[in-house]
Amino acid sequence: MDGLKSSLQTDLIFVDTQGMVTINAPFGTVNYTSTHHLKCTFEEATDRAGWNLSRKFERFELNNGRLVTLDFNCHTEEYKSCVAVRLVNVTGIWSGTYECGFTTGSVRHTARTLMHVASLPDTISISINPLTADCTANDPPAVLVTAIIPNVTEGYNYWWSYNGIDTVEASTGKTEKTNVQLQENIDIFNYKATIDCKKKDKPHYVHITFKNNKDQEKTASVEIPVLYAGEAFCKEEIDNGETWPKAPVESTVINRSCPDGRVGYKSRTCSKSGVWMDVYPNCVSEELIKVSQAADNFLNGLGATNKVAKDIFGGIKNSSKSNSESDGDMADKIASINVVDTMARASNNIALQEEVFPEFVEAASNMLNSNWTGVNNTVRYKMSSKYLKSVEDLVKNINVNTSSGFNSTNLDLRFCSSNNCNASVFDIDVNLNMTNGTMKVMAVKNLMNKLRNNFPKTYHTSLLLSATLVNNNDSNTGIRLSFPSESPSSTKHVCVFWDTKKNDWSDEGCVVNTTDGNHTVCECNHLTSFSVLMSKSDISSDSLDMITKVGLGVSVCSLLIFLFIEFLVWSAVIKTNLSHFRHTAVVNIAVFRLLADCSFLASFSPDKLSDTLCLTFTVCKHLFYLAMFTWMLCLSVMLVHQLIFVFSPLRKRVFMFLSSILGYVCPILLVGSSYVYYKYTKKDYYDKKTCWLNYERLLVGSIHAFLLPVGTIVLANLFSMVVVILTLVKTSVPDSSKADEKETAKSILKVVVFLTPVFGVTWTIGFFLLVLDESNSMYTAINYIFTILNSFQGLFILLTGCFAEQKVREELFKIIKAKSGRNNNSVKKLTSSATATTYTKDK
Repeated sequence: MDGLKSSLQTDLIFVDTQGMVTINAPFGTVNYTSTHHLKCTFEEATDRAGWNLSRKFERFELNNGRLVTLDFNCHTEEYKSCVAVRLVNVTGIWSGTYECGFTTGSVRHTARTLMHVASLPDTISISINPLTADCTANDPPAVLVTAIIPNVTEGYNYWWSYNGIDTVEASTGKTEKTNVQLQENIDIFNYKATIDCKKKDKPHYVHITFKNNKDQEKTASVEIPVLYAGEAFCKEEIDNGETWPKAPVESTVINRSCPDGRVGYKSRTCSKSGVWMDVYPNCVSEELIKVSQAADNFLNGLGATNKVAKDIFGGIKNSSKSNSESDGDMADKIASINVVDTMARASNNIALQEEVFPEFVEAASNMLNSNWTGVNNTVRYKMSSKYLKSVEDLVKNINVNTSSGFNSTNLDLRFCSSNNCNASVFDIDVNLNMTNGTMKVMAVKNLMNKLRNNFPKTYHTSLLLSATLVNNNDSNTGIRLSFPSESPSSTKHVCVFWDTKKNDWSDEGCVVNTTDGNHTVCECNHLTSFSVLMSKSDISSDSLDMITKVGLGVSVCSLLIFLFIEFLVWSAVIKTNLSHFRHTAVVNIAVFRLLADCSFLASFSPDKLSDTLCLTFTVCKHLFYLAMFTWMLCLSVMLVHQLIFVFSPLRKRVFMFLSSILGYVCPILLVGSSYVYYKYTKKDYYDKKTCWLNYERLLVGSIHAFLLPVGTIVLANLFSMVVVILTLVKTSVPDSSKADEKETAKSILKVVVFLTPVFGVTWTIGFFLLVLDESNSMYTAINYIFTILNSFQGLFILLTGCFAEQKVREELFKIIKAKSGRNNNSVKKLTSSATATTYTKDK
């Protein structure tokens, strides 16, 4: 007996009235994360066999999974029934009583053995307080590090280390616990680390290491963000009642305090520019944590039964009923998608039956009830892509016996086993010719708006269809889909499928067969997830892009020429306050238009830009275009004032002060406030597909932070023109002393008359394009008019601001002649004239 106990394997023999069951299993305590084989034999042939694991108040059936492999082919002549199990990477949850059993009819033969895994904490959660270490003060800061583990079942040693320097080893034995707080289900370990404020390139880490009686170790660590003196940082900020302390740039602060009933953390990153990024929520409800743990066990092969699968999907269904977009609900949605993904991976090894479909379909549908706006686009795209793949895999792997389908609010699922399958899901008609197998089709609502779409110049429809074929050996499979049209017949339609490698849409292997006012028919030579994308123009035509590029190129060159001419003639044409006002405004208009055009050209291919660059160019275009319009307003207001208040001319100092406020400060405030508003409300400030402001519908979308100010300015300019024209008509011919003022006023009026339609009407046309019915015969013509007028505005500024101005034109000719040496007398006259010029002083 002593020799038997000392061996690694022992035979536990259980004898019942029907025969003998024998177990070969490890004896005593096994190593943490080791691999073991258990074998159970019976001398008679039986109908069924299996393994179970029992722990206190828990019992699990063992099935094939990530950590469990069952073998039913180990029988011999002596033992006609056999079932073996291989356990990989065993941890604390695998300690317990293992029972094997063989069933014949209603009689079950069983045997049991106990396996104990050497203790080490399965999970270690570490938090710090404060969340960052501030080394800008005189005294070195101290940080309290707390580690939480499940209750210790037996003793092991532990120690802390800071930046590689270990502390004295302590014990976690049952009778002695050093620096440990005991609670009902957890043990808490505390360590006070004094931060070394000597600047270093490596991050600061605190480790805690546990060692069991088998001399095995398990370590967990936490990084402490350290702020050194003189370094850039994010300022302390309060967000939703939570304080985020000063933190060094490019560091991530983790806050493990969650509301009651939730477990996890919240993290926030300080960007390179010293601005806090959005909070990433990961405080998940305790009930959903239990569901997630059950799903992990299911994947591992522990308790992987259809009843447990139903309970898991039921847990997701209950937790995903909310339509809220709060941080907690978004964390629950992310966790729910992870659970569905876990179950999808488990379904590759474990046969799920159709009895789980009702709970699964309801759970998957509930998860799509909201728009997932509580997270940024990057997170939302990852969530939606994982959701789609996981749901597809589950639909494919769950066996179907008698059911014809299931449906819910956002999911419609149908099955077909005939040779010529026809199905209808959410009004999408599906036809597939096959020789054998089962076709499974699923239509999904409220998912297309969450998936990435970088397909050029398209926008999504509302429906997505997934088609899979199981138990089929056809080498070539073609499918025909008829999508209900959601836009007029003149809109371009593109049949696409979801490319899982690129996580984006592709049209490879799919063609549009026919399109009418009611349906779009797609034909594809493969099975996957399909949808229809639409475009407001022919996506194969590059004519508008070519016009835009050429026009912007001409505009940039024209504006550079204009600014150079203004530099040359400035001193000669600026003879009065009025002319100074006019040229100052026009130069500012040209400068901001030039900057806006350059930003537009730089962002012409949004798909090649990062999110940061796309946002930067959007802000630049928004700011520069608004500044251009505000200086147009300065120009028209100044003209009206000079003509109406003839005896109270505007002083230069007053004009420059007021125009600077209107032309510089107001655009910055408008752009800044609109960006902050959309970031605070977690709505999209810009569209990644265009790198321009977002338009959703009339009066909804950030584009209105541009259109409303511009529309106001255009109306003010039109009003100014009416006032100026009426004033000039009523005014008698001025005397000779006012002739120069009269000519300047005419030139300003000319500029306003020319530029206000160009700048104002063009953008008005652009706004109408957003809401104009694409079936309208004028849509294409207006689109070309908008593109041409908007692209060539720099040329219009050059023509109206320089060549249409007599004084500028004459002065330019004089300069050209003087440079060419063909008219020396003109040069002398020009010099003497410039010397004798009397400027109007600022009163």
